[in-house]
Order: sequence, then C-alpha cells, then structure tokens
Amino acid sequence: MVHRLSLAATVASTCAAAALTVGGMSTAQAKTFKWASASDIPTWDIHSQNNALGSGIHAAVYETLFYYNHKFEVEPILATGSKQISPTQLRVTLRQGVKFHDGASFTADDAVYSLTRAMEKTSNYGIFTQGIDKVVKVDDYTIDILTKGPNPVLLRQLTELRMMDKEWSEKNKSTTPMDIKSKDENHAHRNANGTGPFMLKSWDQDVRMVLVKNPNWWGKMPGNVTEIVYTPIKSEATRIAALLSGEVDLVLDPSPADLGRLRNNPALKVVDGVENRTIFFGMDQFRDELPGSNVKGKNPLKDVRVRKALYQAIDATAIQKNTMRGLSQPTGTLIPPQANGWTKKADARLPYDVAGAKKLLAEAGYPNGFEVDFACPNNRYINDEEICQAVTAMWARIGVKAKLRTLPLVTYFPMIQRYEASIYMLGWGVPTFDALYSLQSLVRSVGAQGDGNYNNGRYSNPRIDALVERIKKEIDPANRNQLIEQALLLSGEDVSHIPLHNQVIPWAMKKNVDVVHRADNRVDIRNVKIN
Repeated sequence: MVHRLSLAATVASTCAAAALTVGGMSTAQAKTFKWASASDIPTWDIHSQNNALGSGIHAAVYETLFYYNHKFEVEPILATGSKQISPTQLRVTLRQGVKFHDGASFTADDAVYSLTRAMEKTSNYGIFTQGIDKVVKVDDYTIDILTKGPNPVLLRQLTELRMMDKEWSEKNKSTTPMDIKSKDENHAHRNANGTGPFMLKSWDQDVRMVLVKNPNWWGKMPGNVTEIVYTPIKSEATRIAALLSGEVDLVLDPSPADLGRLRNNPALKVVDGVENRTIFFGMDQFRDELPGSNVKGKNPLKDVRVRKALYQAIDATAIQKNTMRGLSQPTGTLIPPQANGWTKKADARLPYDVAGAKKLLAEAGYPNGFEVDFACPNNRYINDEEICQAVTAMWARIGVKAKLRTLPLVTYFPMIQRYEASIYMLGWGVPTFDALYSLQSLVRSVGAQGDGNYNNGRYSNPRIDALVERIKKEIDPANRNQLIEQALLLSGEDVSHIPLHNQVIPWAMKKNVDVVHRADNRVDIRNVKIN
C-alpha cells in the first residue's frame, strides 16, 4: 500500500522545504514567475470545461499521455510510446515511477479511469474522446484504447486528456466531472492532485492563484521557475500598470492601444505571433421565436438571407485597423491557417456590402430590420467587448438593433452552453491542429461524444453531418482534406456562423523573461526562464 499524506500537508511540507531548497536549487536561484491576463480559469476539474486558458494552466499541474513540444509535434509524456495493434486498437505503454502530488503511484488504473471520466456526459471534453469506444487495462503500465473505427487524429486528441488519480477522485467524491451548466461544485473544482512539475498551493477564484514546484517530479525542467503567481486583472489599464511597476513579469493580453509604448520601453519586450484561434459570431437557428426580439412567431436567424445580411454588414477591415490595431487577420472560415484542412478557397470572405445587406433583409421580410439579443464576453479575447460594440453600430446601419450585453468569462460560457443567447461571440482555438476539431464542435448537429458541443446556435445540416462522420474515420490524407474543404464551403454557403478574424497575439513582458511564444497562446511554464 502506498503511504499517503493529505494533499494539503504534502503541499505545505513542500513549501517549507522550498524555503531552503527547491528540487536541489538554492534559495538564491529560486525564481517566482508572476503573470496576468484578463480572466481566471473556470475550474480545476480537468474534464469539466474545455477552456483554452484553463487547459494551458492545468498543463503545469496535470499531465497527459502525450503533449505537444514547442514545434507542435506530438511527443510522449506520461506515455512512453504507442503501437497501432489494429485500425481500431491503440496500445499505449505508460511511464513507470511517476507519482501524483499526494505520493500515490500513477498506473494503468488511473489512465483507464481518467480517459473514461472524460467520456462522461457531464464532461465538456467529448470532442477529445470522440471515436473512443472503451479503454482497457492490459497490465499495470499498459492500456489499450479501442475505437469505433479508424481515427486519424487520436494521438492529437490525447494531448488534452489529463490524468487524474482514481483513488483520490473516489475518496473526494469527484468521480463525475463537474457540470458547467450547473452551479453545483465537486472537490476537484477547487483542489488538484496531478503528476505535473507544479502543485496547486492556493486558488482564490478571480483574485490569485499560486503554484509551487513539485520536487518529486519525474521529468527535468528546462526553465528555472520555482513558484508561479497568476493574477486575473480585468482592467486593461491595471494590467499594464502592474507590468510597468514590476508587480507582474508578463501580461498575456496587453491592449493593442498600449503596444506602441510597451515596445518602446527599454525594460520591456513584446513578442507576438498568429494564434490558432478564430473569432466568430454564432446565431440561434433552433428556437421558433427569439426571446427579447420584436419579431413574434418566428425566428429571423433561421433565414439564410438574414444571416448573410448580418455578415455583409460587418466591416472586418475597419475592425482590424481601428479596433484591433492590426492584431487580426480577417477570415471567411472557421479554422485558422495553421489547422490541417484550411484552404484559400474556403477562407474567401463575403464582401462588406451595406446596400446588399439591406436588400437581403428586405427580401427576407425585414425592410426596417429587427431587434435581437447579442451577447459577448468582456475579458476573454483581445478587445472582445470593443469588437462587439463596433459590430452593434455596424448592424444599426442596416436597421438591426442588437441589444448588447457583456459578461465575464466565468458566467458567459455556462450561459451560452445553456443556449441562452440569440447571437453570441466565440473564439475557437484548434488544439489538435486539425479541422475536424472545429467542424465537429461547431457545425455538426448536437449529439454525443463532442458532436456540436459548442454549436450553441444549434445549426444543423444533414449533409455536413455526413461529411463530418466521414472525416472522423478517413485515413487517406488527400481524400480527407477534400471532405474537409467540402464541409467548410457548405458551412460558408449556409452562413452557419459569421467568421470575423484570426487573432494575432502579443505577449508583453520584462526583458529578463525568456519564454517561447506559442500559437495556442499557452505559457508553457516548464520552459520559462527568469534571467
């Protein structure tokens, strides 16, 4: 039997030891990395809410069987390798000698449990378990993943499915992922017990999070950080003030308006690059009548002419120049160029055309426009609230009175997941770097195992559904990419969503911070160095 301290006692003893040495590092070498962005993570339950910021922070504490390196190549982490036994059977060998933060050993039982937990109905990670039929234990350090058919992206899916201690989860009544649509919490929501290089010391949601180095981590960390302090700071001005004063070392999301003076500050540096994230608007195409609209007895968003009018009334170039200060790439599709399956043909954007938009509305029976609910986050994407304000003004030119409401991330995402928004903003990254992730999540009809898990407008087209099902199992790359393009073009013809732009992400930091900018907008703490 493995002797266990309570996790709180383990972390406390680790912190005390860190006062003298941290993983063999003297206090003179110990480095605290302080960083900030606009919002906090929604939960510490690793299978509850599929949120990019949360997943990036979780990766410092909870590990996956496979993960991406800085070149976005899949490499083994808690696995040591894999072998395709048959088209529907993947054998994965597990790393031995790995311990959870409370001292328990990581074994096949934990791997089987974790992957199965991610398949639960309350999990928001169905998109990453799609195609998996079941997971079985072969021996203490080997598992088989059995799929319903050939799965060309299975290893990429496994990069987001983190490992949880089965016994800890059972002991703390957290065997089922917390339902993000509910207000009920489980123990795993505010507590963590992973195998990663850092341990959760404290988390005061929306205030402050502290992680400390795990001295018993199995790996070797290239960076020199021994403590992480993360502070969510909603106000752009306050975030920049914290960086300028030295209160934080890095700001993940500086305001585009501040970049000029930050780049010219000799004590700072700005590193930027295109993120694998597309910003777009979704529309309720399910309800027969929209709440809060002055159109009664029908839903104008079900009419493709109305959706096209809303699309063509948006001046994406003006948003790029004025609102985003150049930190965007206007797009006509739902995936970024980094994702497999992207083509110039699918990316072609409908022209900005106010007169044409007015004509389309008149043809649809709304010559004077209509009123509609419009929901946006105010602390998730670059200038999200400002973008929505600009779009509201643009829609007003064609008579559409969008009643804008903005919410913080922690309440916004559960709200749209409950289908409570008529038009909503969403930014969709592609952690698998493959178009299936977006097509299945966003345009596939709502169903099981990740189908339509963020199709919050409940758009449905049987032709696209059939294409997505073929894309899931097609292993010939050329045939598969043809199917992807067909699906993307059909989505565009239907105006299933209104694509806006791909984000260009700047990170602002002190000159002594050494970090690799990643297209997935994740700060990989393992590689951070404070010089």
